[in-house]
Amino acid sequence: MADRKTGTRDQWLKARLDLLQAEKALTRQSDEVARRRQALPWVRIDKDYRFETEEGSASLADLFRGRSQLLVYHFMFGPDWSAGCPSCSMIADGFNGFTVHLANHDVMLWAVSRAPLARLGAYKRGMGWSFPWASSAGGDFNFDFNVSFTEEEQQQGAVEYNLRARRPCDGRDAGAGTGRPVRRELRHRRAELCA
Repeated sequence: MADRKTGTRDQWLKARLDLLQAEKALTRQSDEVARRRQALPWVRIDKDYRFETEEGSASLADLFRGRSQLLVYHFMFGPDWSAGCPSCSMIADGFNGFTVHLANHDVMLWAVSRAPLARLGAYKRGMGWSFPWASSAGGDFNFDFNVSFTEEEQQQGAVEYNLRARRPCDGRDAGAGTGRPVRRELRHRRAELCA
């Protein structure tokens, strides 16, 4: 544990109030970024994306389920994986609790993954989740929205990530040096990308 300095309650209170001002400034900045995000122009999607859901085949429009907004969470779960990404799983643990709140704001939430629906369903049941999860297996959806890359794209030296063309760095990845095996797609998806 790092060395910690001790002080009086008054010293702590002064430092905490200074920090509170910084936190409030950060909140205001976050609110402004959210306002700007909401003001972005919409882009028409004309491609006929298809998904497999528990209710059968569905179009992107079907995923809205009558709501005016659709929130898609790209859950990293590749076609040949036996389990979902641990970080995505931790995030998804909260989905059941806030889907009702999103619905009250006219928003439909879906997780979308490239794994087959049967594998997603088994994992979902094992985790005790009830939120809707669709398979985009065999389609272009994840690739068109730059959340999945092929090995060839990476070997060619450039992928589009965070809205810019980037090149993978020297092959290091989130699992390098940890002694833990890293799934190929997860390794490539999380690979450090250079500007």
